[in-house]
Amino acid sequence: MTEERRSDLSGFYKKSVEERRAVAVDWAGLSEAEARAFDFPPGVDRATLERMIENVIGVFPLPLGVATHFRIDGRDRLVPMAIEEPSVVAAASNSAKVARAGGGFFTQTTPPIMIGQVQLTHVADPAAARLRILEAREALLAQANAKDPVLVRFGGGARELDVRIVPSERGTMLVVHLLVDARDAGGMNAVNTMCEALAPELGRLARGRPVLRIISNLAVHRLARARAVFPRELLRTPEADGAQVVEAILDAYAFAAADPFRCATHNKGIMNGVSAVVIATGNDFRAIESGAHSYAAWTARGTGTVLRPLTTYEKDADGNLVGSIELPTAVGLIGGATAVHPTAKAAVKLLGVTSAAELAGVLAAVGLAQNFGALRALATEGIQRGHMELHARNLAVSAGARPDEVDRVVARLVAEHAVRFDRAKAIIDELRGAPAPT
Repeated sequence: MTEERRSDLSGFYKKSVEERRAVAVDWAGLSEAEARAFDFPPGVDRATLERMIENVIGVFPLPLGVATHFRIDGRDRLVPMAIEEPSVVAAASNSAKVARAGGGFFTQTTPPIMIGQVQLTHVADPAAARLRILEAREALLAQANAKDPVLVRFGGGARELDVRIVPSERGTMLVVHLLVDARDAGGMNAVNTMCEALAPELGRLARGRPVLRIISNLAVHRLARARAVFPRELLRTPEADGAQVVEAILDAYAFAAADPFRCATHNKGIMNGVSAVVIATGNDFRAIESGAHSYAAWTARGTGTVLRPLTTYEKDADGNLVGSIELPTAVGLIGGATAVHPTAKAAVKLLGVTSAAELAGVLAAVGLAQNFGALRALATEGIQRGHMELHARNLAVSAGARPDEVDRVVARLVAEHAVRFDRAKAIIDELRGAPAPT
């Protein structure tokens, strides 16, 4: 009887990368070839990556592409995108080319205000407690700013307090919002530190119990917006003129605005582009994803649906399609992986942004471009055509096609509408003269 493998590996974190990898390889019974997939590529700053997270055994590379044709606020940019999904970089580039003909993307951002929350429970008189806290506003803000004099020196710091009375299944609680200008940082460390510092005094003022003190990813005060004109003349297809395509895209947008099941995928397509840039620049893509999707629900209140598209589409007086987007963008260029990861640092330099606000504007532009590309494909040829060609190429390579065989395998898979691994293997066998499997 095979002995059960155990995951309670005491002292695992104390081992070297090689020792941890050896344990993992043995634990899973990986072959030498499979184990080599964890290797650090030549030129990678291994020591930095080893310190970024715990229990490192190797790396997981993602393809890093560059989206072209972007003109944002009058400036041309090459946009680095790290993502595993086919067609995303191509769609962003093609959409940017269309928008470029309409003048490009125009962006704006709000000040980089983040929300820190302090939860107070067991408050006997919540309405009066709220006022006691607000009466101490100046002293509380000063106490918060004393925790990060560097941020204050650079023009940031705690700006305002808000106190909410929140009913819950555990009783009424007070939730104090500390609004912090994070400047060019993401803000998590600064905001959390300030909330920790204020919690005891807030508890004393409320005569309650401080529980959680943590940043919120629903960054409703830290928004990025972008707009672009997509000229109708450039939207024509062999089957439809530009005006018809504009109408079809408006119908597709109306579907997303009316139906949460469609809206979820509509917004996911936006984040295909946004998250790819966030990852490439070393920012926290989970925080951005959470904030964007929560914002879509938060802004849907009172609209009759539970979700709202992050984009809006209209038709201007000349019949051109006009797109716009608004979403939270809690990204930074200071601290975190952005400051230490060599690929992220190179990607930021390639993008040419020098502030978090610039990066936020780029994210909004890329999200709008990605969404326009998806809607255009859905409203005309269907999303699968371009996506499946790239998927077929991946399948052909995975099935063992040589470089001189890949194009022929892809052409067959697409023509047969059978983009499957087993069919790719069969086509390769046919090309090489082997009998097809029975």
